[in-house]
Amino acid sequence: MPIAEMTPVAAPPARLKTSLPLTQALARYVRAPHFGGQEAAACALALTGTLDTLATLLAGQNEPVVRIVRAHLAASGTGPAEAPAPSLQQLLGTAQAALVNAVAGHALDYDDVAMSAHPSTVLVPTLWAEAHRLGASGAELLRAYVVGYEVWAELFSRESGQYHLKGWHPTGVFGVVGAAAGVAYLNRETLTEGQVAQALSLAASSAAGLVANFGTMAKPWHAGRAAAAAIDAVRLAQLGMTAATDVFEHHAGFLAALSPSGECDLQRPSTIGGVPRLLSWGLSIKCYPVCYSGHRVIDGVLQLKAAHGLQPQDVQRVDVTIGNAQASMLRNHRPVSGLEAKFSIEFDVACALVAGDVGLAQLTDVFTQRADMQALMAKVQVHTTERSDPVDPAFSLADSVRITTRDGRRLETGEIRFPKGHAMHPLSAEALRSKFLDCVAYSGLPCDGAALYDAVRSLAQMPDVRALAQHL
Repeated sequence: MPIAEMTPVAAPPARLKTSLPLTQALARYVRAPHFGGQEAAACALALTGTLDTLATLLAGQNEPVVRIVRAHLAASGTGPAEAPAPSLQQLLGTAQAALVNAVAGHALDYDDVAMSAHPSTVLVPTLWAEAHRLGASGAELLRAYVVGYEVWAELFSRESGQYHLKGWHPTGVFGVVGAAAGVAYLNRETLTEGQVAQALSLAASSAAGLVANFGTMAKPWHAGRAAAAAIDAVRLAQLGMTAATDVFEHHAGFLAALSPSGECDLQRPSTIGGVPRLLSWGLSIKCYPVCYSGHRVIDGVLQLKAAHGLQPQDVQRVDVTIGNAQASMLRNHRPVSGLEAKFSIEFDVACALVAGDVGLAQLTDVFTQRADMQALMAKVQVHTTERSDPVDPAFSLADSVRITTRDGRRLETGEIRFPKGHAMHPLSAEALRSKFLDCVAYSGLPCDGAALYDAVRSLAQMPDVRALAQHL
């Protein structure tokens, strides 16, 4: 199967419309999705998200937040042996496995980006756990991913405001609904359309995640809780728990409650289904294990450093221009820990200048606290622009960097539209594989990274997804 991320995403397709109320339209789509003749292409891109997420969740196995979650599960009960958790080298209950794997997948902030969020870090652990429990095929897992992404995208498309400025972490608040849609799809033969609607509504009432917790262990926990709550929502609906069947279109429902401006579109006919939005909105693969809001700036600093042979001691001042929501996320101006540094544009700039890279090796407390790093961070000035990306309003239309040197030169990048790895500036197949192997090596787990990569690549042909666990 080709890796669809290796080519830019397609132009937005024509959407199908339905007169059904939104919640009912979503439930009907989940039970009987249609892909506009593009199932293979959408599943290929879902495979890219799966590959990248398995890499990042393996790399995150040893992070403190993952150890804490494991300890919590051990104290509270891990449930029946249903789904794999690589960090424990054992099977856990489905929701518990989804929880710890999603936390691990997001712990390093190295996972993919779309819709102002991190879709795969919730979708993949959740759907992998449920597919393993059911003995579903790899093709079914990939289709479930496409379904979950599409439901997430339909809801996200109804708001033009910036959720991050309101304080919502979209990964947590939308992820639980998207993942519940995917889990319901995997169980569609045993769920009525009404039960699917109940499951989505229960998931909507589980939505949570605050931007104030960026740069702390709570951020990856947002993804973990969304994954576990998605499975719980479907289980509860199967058992007969009820919830509002108009939860998404109601004036006091999910979208209205989350809306930054109170102007979300509750009236537009649903456009769920047809050619999946995954093919037009895509996935952006991270090249650096830090908040995506700083990636264009990192690219720009590395470009100027290489082009002009810049050394840290040459720099008098660095001016960066980013969007308002990006500045809000990059809240740590003088970080002293590797975790805080993930949400610091000052760290991004200084690290690129000092190390010539922003990688896992640099995201440590010791490196962040180095005197040369702290001195360079103090030289960074942040400016904001009101121009937002019409596709993803959490980001500016373009970022830019200007470096003033001690000898009076002003070096400028101009506007940077897409960072490396963006859906419109994709990585090569070799680069994606290299990231995967690096993450597996970083994890220290006793598995063959190359064999695991090849196994995941063949997921669409795998009759039972439980075969994947044999390579971990």
